[in-house]
Amino acid sequence: MKLKQVIFLLLFLLAIFPADAQDLQAFMKEQPQIKKIEKIDGNPFFKATYQLLVRQPLNAQDTTDGFFLQRVFVAEKAPDKPTVLITEGYAANYAATPEYINELSEILDGNQICVEHRYFGQSKPEPLNWEDLTVENAAADHHRIVELFKPYFSGKWLNTGISKGGQTALAHRTIFPDDVDLTVAYVAPLNFGVEDGRHEAFIRALGSDSCQQAILQLQQEFLKRRKAMTGYLKNYCQEKGYHSRMNYDEMLDYLTLEFPFAFWQWGASCSQIPDPAVDDSTLYCYFTKISEPDYFTDEGSKAYQPFFYQAVRELGYYGYDAEPLTGLISVDSTQGYLAKYMLPEDCQVSYHPETSLLVDWFLKNQARNVMLIYGQTDPWSATAAELNDDPSNWKIVAPGGSHRTRIRTLDEATQQRAVAFIRKIMQ
Repeated sequence: MKLKQVIFLLLFLLAIFPADAQDLQAFMKEQPQIKKIEKIDGNPFFKATYQLLVRQPLNAQDTTDGFFLQRVFVAEKAPDKPTVLITEGYAANYAATPEYINELSEILDGNQICVEHRYFGQSKPEPLNWEDLTVENAAADHHRIVELFKPYFSGKWLNTGISKGGQTALAHRTIFPDDVDLTVAYVAPLNFGVEDGRHEAFIRALGSDSCQQAILQLQQEFLKRRKAMTGYLKNYCQEKGYHSRMNYDEMLDYLTLEFPFAFWQWGASCSQIPDPAVDDSTLYCYFTKISEPDYFTDEGSKAYQPFFYQAVRELGYYGYDAEPLTGLISVDSTQGYLAKYMLPEDCQVSYHPETSLLVDWFLKNQARNVMLIYGQTDPWSATAAELNDDPSNWKIVAPGGSHRTRIRTLDEATQQRAVAFIRKIMQ
């Protein structure tokens, strides 16, 4: 009788606890494409967090191109809970920090899988073959991760990303629409050219006339003090050991042209713009805190070279409005600056609009269960995606919001609506 009671108790406990962190580890060990499993310190919200290396084909259509190892972070809440798939657009170093948790994982009380983008961080092929860095191949990476883990994480799935990660999520959903039940893309542009052309007019219309005038006057003053500013710039680059394909005059020009975009992107305050009459040091420090020189140096931009390649080939980017600074800048034309200064020097590539057009068509015609979140004053909102009017879709534009716009930064009423919207689809 006692033996029967013990057996019954064991069966009861197994029914209550069908899976735990060890079960996930055992599951992963059985997957031949997972080449490395490392348990790491994760947010205590989760039962366990792992850093993986997953073998992926470089070319989804032709495995003879070879393979690479992609870094993936898996944080388990429970196998039957919803799963948040983060389609990171760059390196995913942040996912290795013990405190990291995505806001959607908290909203859904769910699992979290963060996939580092191919060619970034620790997910770089050797040698680098730029031809295999395509939106389609990246989407296939995410599709295989979904296929890999859906047998274990049986609840509903969503994919999500911020900025380039949001672009990545939308492309993944377009190419593999049945992989996830919901897409939440934050501040994700949908550009139709290497220099799309919509950003410049959008930026000119932001803020008050007085703020626009203050920005322009500061740009002009920065250029008028060219000798002093290039002196600071040269010292900064020499101290950091930075180099650039630009000379210091060209770098000064591009810092100045970049300033309005960076100002609005990161939500700088018009009230804190200094008077143009400030001393050289104050002017330089304020200006370069917003428009950072590192961006235009080889060393500072090296980690983003794969993105620049993608921008020139498929994702598109933005151009500059140089007309208000005529007579003060030294460059004859800024057209083609991304390919000229930011791409790897041995790289030749031309723009192909098909990817953006495909995503655009999908969102306007077939998309269901898609949430887009933008900031009103973010220059990337100039090329915000458009959705069809199916009630399962929702595009939020946060008043006064910048590129930092998230669900947690929305006003309280919109936050509550957004959370309810997500939970309804994912329940």
